[in-house]
Parts: sequence; structure tokens; C-alpha cells
Amino acid sequence: MSTTQERAAAQKRYSTNKSVMDTIDERFGSSRFLTSVLDKIFPDHWSFMIGEIAMDSLIVLIATGVYLSLFYVPSSTDVVYAPTSGHVYPPLVGQHMSEAYQSVINLSFNVRFGLIMRQAHHWAALIFLAAVMFHMCRIFFTGAFRKPREINWIIGLTLWMVVMLEGFTGYSLPDDLLSGTGIRVIYSIVQSIPFVGSWVAYNVWGGRFPGPSFIARLFVIHEFLFPLLIIGLLTAHLMILWHQKHTDFPGEGKTETNIRGSRIWPQYALKAGGLMMLVSGVTFLLAGLFQINPVWLYGPYNPYTVSAGSQPDWYLGFLDGSVRLWPHWEFRSFGHEIANPFFPGLLIPGLVFTIMYAWPWIDKWIYKDYDAHNLLDRPRDKPFRTGIGVAYIIFFVDETLACATDLLANNLHIAFERLIEILQYGAFIGPVVGFAFAYKACQALARTDAHPIQKPLGGVIIRTAEGAYHTLGDDHHGNGHDSHSNGHATDTPGGNGVDGQEAATDGHEGAEAAGASEAAGASEAAETPRADRATRLGRGR
Repeated sequence: MSTTQERAAAQKRYSTNKSVMDTIDERFGSSRFLTSVLDKIFPDHWSFMIGEIAMDSLIVLIATGVYLSLFYVPSSTDVVYAPTSGHVYPPLVGQHMSEAYQSVINLSFNVRFGLIMRQAHHWAALIFLAAVMFHMCRIFFTGAFRKPREINWIIGLTLWMVVMLEGFTGYSLPDDLLSGTGIRVIYSIVQSIPFVGSWVAYNVWGGRFPGPSFIARLFVIHEFLFPLLIIGLLTAHLMILWHQKHTDFPGEGKTETNIRGSRIWPQYALKAGGLMMLVSGVTFLLAGLFQINPVWLYGPYNPYTVSAGSQPDWYLGFLDGSVRLWPHWEFRSFGHEIANPFFPGLLIPGLVFTIMYAWPWIDKWIYKDYDAHNLLDRPRDKPFRTGIGVAYIIFFVDETLACATDLLANNLHIAFERLIEILQYGAFIGPVVGFAFAYKACQALARTDAHPIQKPLGGVIIRTAEGAYHTLGDDHHGNGHDSHSNGHATDTPGGNGVDGQEAATDGHEGAEAAGASEAAGASEAAETPRADRATRLGRGR
């Protein structure tokens, strides 16, 4: 074909494609939508990518979960393990087990890629939970839950709880001895609900424990109900985020009315795509090199058997630890007994999460701050809030350690009862000490405006030419962390003195912000949050 003919063919293809695209655009207005989408700005700070890690892990979970569901049999029917073909695991031959457990054994040993898919699914669930929890901590410590983002905070907490329940249901589906022990603990907690606990447990489990139809119901909950809730909550979260725009850390050229960072195309898309490949690769690398949840070693579940050293996955360790640490107290009134598991299994977690749900409004009341914010706080700027967050984390860690008291007692050669007492005291003393330490550390960091690693607290000691020693304290900013020179700015909390210090004010005027944004060039962009209806800055148009 000659060059002229090739050009004519290319022109014809172009005209055809343009006609099709114009037809679609005339009916759906897709060009305007795509222009808006691809022009959106995302902040460049690394902590905003933790949410991307959570989404990437969810994609791996869905892909591996679909594969596993093709071979899993959700049935409690009793069978005898006696395979006639394929790989056989000799220690289980002749043992009674549920059909669900047998299908997991066959999936692990006889299905191509079955074991690595199982382990990748489990590792992805752990990474997903860790990313969600880290993301929630970042939001809390930086005040990203403040007006107008209170609803997204509630959605995020609900998503965290649903994801934990989703992880537990998936962890329980193999019907092995370890997961069955965890289900028995949950059954006891549900039974302890005053007045209705026995009725609820009987109906959920389909009879007396372990229940003839519980595995099939658990499969439906894990495969359909919770995934739909997760996708729905995540969609609502992203829609609100898209409408309200991102928050961002204070810095040069950043104000409450603009966002500086990378456009979604091509910079952010390439960065997010590379991170997704990295997360997927690390997940399957962990699945291939590090064994997790070897159910064939635990054996099938029997209601009358409990394995030593049983503990759940780390994200539910606090619940098991709370049950272990609670004293042997039961209350009886009006002829009705409130069973022991109700207090550590439902009441305490309920109180903790209720405070977390209400925190955006508690924070408003503490700081008398009812304004909308798009710039984040540094944790040091709000010592009281940071101290509360550290206290929560220490309490969570203490209860998580308590879920492994038998293992810790054996390995540390400490009496089991003594270890329980230590952790019981730690549940009260640890959060108080952590709060006091974090509060004082934040005050010191805010007073000197020092970086906790690059500059020691209290200033830098120098020796003068005359031989005298001099301490450079609040007036020393040689490490580049001066609050005025580096653009750090925080909101003024209505003059409230809870944290014992006066908050810095934003030193950037609108014209200065616009000039700094324009100087950023093509590598940076600025976008105005829709809630403020402000003019976009630094678009380079």
C-alpha cells in the first residue's frame, strides 16, 4: 500500500472514531466530565497513599476471593477424610470433619494455585485492615474529621467495623479447630446479651452450637452481605471526598481555599498504578514465602476440643484480650443475670466506639471551633487530641497482648495469673502515662517548632568563640522547621486554652498564595474546595 493510501485510510479511521466519540459526547456530555475528572488535584504527601493501599488490597481480596469461592463447599455435613486421588495429607486420613473443612484441605493441596491464593487472600485481608486503621489514625491525629467532614468520619468508622467483621467471617469459614474456637467465643458473647441473647444466638446459628446451618449462613454473609456493605460505604466515602475535595497539610502557598498537588492524569494515575502493582506483588510474595493459617495443622473443629495457644488475627485481638482481662464479675437483678462476657465483649467496645463516633462533636466542644477546615493540624498543635489518640492506641495494644497471655506466659516464664494482673493494671495505667507523655511532647515540639528527629527538644547547645556555652532555644530554626519560613499554619481554635498554647495563624494572604501557586509551574497544581466556592489557583491556563 502506498503512502498516499495509508494516509487516506488513517484519515478515514480518524473520522470514524471522531464521529463515534462526538455522538457519545452529544448524548452524555462525557468530555466535560472526563476533563473535570482528569483535572482533579490530589495532595502529594505520602500519608494520603495509605488509602490507596487499602483500595489496592481490596482489589486483591476480591480477585482471590472469587477464585476461592469456586472450590469452597459451605456445608457442615460430616464426612470422613479418605481421598482416593491427588495429594493426601496422612495425619487427617480417617478423621471426621465437615465438608467445608475437607474442601479447604483439597483447595490447599490439590487445586492449582489454591494454597497461594488462600494465603494471598489472608495476607491481603491483614494489609487491608492495617491500612484502614492507619488511615483512620491519620485522620484523627490531623483533625481531618472536622467540619465539613464529620459524615465521612462516621462512614470510615463504620467501614472499619464492617471490615473487621468481614475478616472474622472469612477467617472462620475453614471450620478448623482454631477458627471454631473463635466462633465459640463470639457465640458466648452473643448469648450474654441481656434478655434477647439466647434467642439471637439460636436463630443466627440455626440451633444449638455449633449449629447445623451456620457455615452456609456465614458463607452468604462473607461473600455477599459484608462485601456489598463495604463497596457501598467505600463508594459513599469517595463520593463525599470528591465533592468536598481533599484536605492538605499546611505549607507554602497552601490556604483554606486551595489544594496543591498533582493532577489525577498523568502524575497521580501513574503513581497510584505503580503503588497498586507494588501492593499486589508484595501480597503474593508474602503468600509464596510466609505460611499463614495452616488449617491442616490445627485439625477439624470439634465442640469439645480447644487447642492451646488459640488467638484470633491481630485486628480482633483486643476483643479476645478484653474478655480475658475482665474480672469474674456477674450481676443479677430482678431475677435476671447479666453474664460475664457481656461487659468485656459488648459494653466496653461499645463505649469505646461510641466515643469515637462522637469525637468530631466532642472536639468542637473542647476547642470551641465550629468553622470549616481544609488545612490539617499537625499533631503537636493539638496536644489534648493527640494524647487521647495515644491513650486509645496503648489501650488497644494492651488488650491485644492479653489475647496471647498463655503464649506470653510460657515464653517469658511468667506466671499466668501474674501476667493477667500486669495487663489489667496496664489497661488503666498505660493510657494515662501515654496521654501525659504525648501531651508534654506535643507542647515541647510546638514550643520549639522542632522536628522530633532532626532537632533535639529544648534547643541546641553551642560554644562561642570566647569559650562560653549558649543554648539556642525557641529562636533557633536552623533545621528549616520555622513555622513562618516553611509555611506551617493551623486554624485558630476560638481562643480556647485546652492545649495551653496559642495556635499559629495562617500567614499567607490570597495574593501571596496565588503568586506561589503560579510559580509552582507545571509540576504542581492548585484546586479550590467546592465548599468555599473560591476561584481556582495556579491552573496554568
